[in-house]
Amino acid sequence: MTLPAQNLLDAETKAHEHEDGHEAELRLWLRLLSFSALVESQIRRRLREDYRMTLPRFDLMAQLERAEEGMTLNELSKRMMVTNGNVTGLVDRMVAEGLVDRRPAPKDRRSHFVRLTPLGRQLFQRMAGAHGRWLAVLFNGLDAKEMETMMALLAKAKQSARHAVARGEVEIS
Repeated sequence: MTLPAQNLLDAETKAHEHEDGHEAELRLWLRLLSFSALVESQIRRRLREDYRMTLPRFDLMAQLERAEEGMTLNELSKRMMVTNGNVTGLVDRMVAEGLVDRRPAPKDRRSHFVRLTPLGRQLFQRMAGAHGRWLAVLFNGLDAKEMETMMALLAKAKQSARHAVARGEVEIS
C-alpha cells in the first residue's frame, strides 16, 4: 500500500519536526547528502550502461591518469581512501583486461607500480569526456556565478568542519 504524496515527507522536511536548535544544520547536511547521492547514482548508472565500468574502477583510472609513471598500490589506496585489499582486487581485474599494468617498484621489489596501459588511457579519456558532459547536464540549472558561490560556501563549510575536528570538538574517524 502506498501513501498519498501529501503524506510523504522527505528527510529535509522531517528535520523541521526536531526542536533541538540545530534544524538548519541538519537540513543542510541532508540536502548535501541527497544531492551527492543523486549525482553519484547518475554517474554510476551512466558509467555502467555506457562503458560497463564501475565508479571505483573509473576513480582508480583517474588517479593513474594524473601519474604517468604510475603509483604504488599503497599510494592508490591512500588517494582513493580505500584499503589496499580493495585496490589490489581492482588492479588484478584491470590487469587481466589490459587496462593497467603492474611492475615491481625499482627500489622496493615488495612493492608494485601500477599505470594505465595505452588501451586504459584511451578508454579513460573517452569516459572522462563523457563524465564532464554528464556533470554539465546535471549542473546546467546553475550559472557560473552560482557555481562559484557554491564552491566558496562549501570550502568555507569544509574549513569550519576541519577546525572543529582540530579543536577536538568532534571526532571523525
